Amino acid sequence: MMRQADAIGRFGRGVAAALLAVTLSGPAFANDPCADYVPQAKPQNASRDIVGQDYDQIVERGYMTVAVYDDYPPYSWLEDGKARGVDVDVAREIAKYIGVEARFNFVAAGENLDADLRYNIWKGPLLGGAVSNMMMRVPYDSTFKCRVEQVVFPGVYQEEAIAIAYREAEYPDGGPVPAYFRFDTVAVENDSIADFYLTSFAGGQTGKGVRRYPTMQAAMEALNAGETMAAMGPRTQLEFFAGDGVAIHEPPLAGLAKSKWPLGTAVHFAYRGLFYSVDDAVVEALGNGRIAEIFESYGLSHHPPQW
Repeated sequence: MMRQADAIGRFGRGVAAALLAVTLSGPAFANDPCADYVPQAKPQNASRDIVGQDYDQIVERGYMTVAVYDDYPPYSWLEDGKARGVDVDVAREIAKYIGVEARFNFVAAGENLDADLRYNIWKGPLLGGAVSNMMMRVPYDSTFKCRVEQVVFPGVYQEEAIAIAYREAEYPDGGPVPAYFRFDTVAVENDSIADFYLTSFAGGQTGKGVRRYPTMQAAMEALNAGETMAAMGPRTQLEFFAGDGVAIHEPPLAGLAKSKWPLGTAVHFAYRGLFYSVDDAVVEALGNGRIAEIFESYGLSHHPPQW
C-alpha cells in the first residue's frame, strides 16, 4: 500500500496528481495538517527567467506564462494550433483581470506533483524549457502545501471528484456501485485512481471487471461503443466524453479516503503580488459566474470549491 505522502503519482496524466492524500485505507488526517512539517531550504540560486520577474515586470511586459498539461481535454489541448480547454479559458480570465495576455506552455506530467511543480514553477526542467509564472489544475491539499514551500497555491476554482459513467440500458434501475464490477465490465484509464481503487477494493474482487485503456478518452469511447458497461474516472472527463445513453453518478466509494479534491493554481513562492492577484481574479470570476460559464461552454457542469 502506498504511503499518503508518496501517493501523489501520475494517474491519468496531470489529473492523477490529484491523488495527493488518496489511499485505500489508513489513518485520517491529523488535526494539524502541518504537524510533521520540516522546514525546507529555499532555493538560493534561480534561473534567469525567475530573477527580476516580480509582479510589476509581468505587468510591464504585458504577458504572463502559464503551464497547462498537454493533450488533456477538456482541460487543455491544442486545436489547429490554438490553445483550448477549461484551464486555458480560466487562465485567460485571470490574465485579463491582471491586465496582461496569457501565453501557454504545454507540459507533460512528471512522475508526481512534486516533480511537476519543480520543473514548471520553481526550478525548471532538466533539459531546456523554462519555468512558468503560473500552473493550472493543481490539486490543493493543506498537508501537501507544508511539504512544498517553494510554491504557493492561490485561486481554487473547481472541485473534482471520482464518478462512474454507465450505459442506462445496462442499468435501468440506476447506476452501478463498485461491488458490481465483480461481474460487470468497467473501463478505466491505466494507472489511474480508479484503476488502483478497483483492483484493490474488496480484496481485489472488483479487479475482474476492469478494462484498461491508455487515456480516459479511450475508456469513454469503449463505453460509448458498448464494449464495457461502465467507466470510472474524474467526473469532468466523464461528462466531456459521454455519448448518447450514458449517465453519470457519484456513488459512495467505500475505503477511498478522498474521492473529491479542490483544484486551483500554483505560483512561485516569491511572486506574492501575483499570488494575491490570481486569488482575487478567481474569487471575482467565481462570484460573477464567469467560471461557471466557461465550464458550460464545454458542456460541463461546474462544481465550485467547498470549504
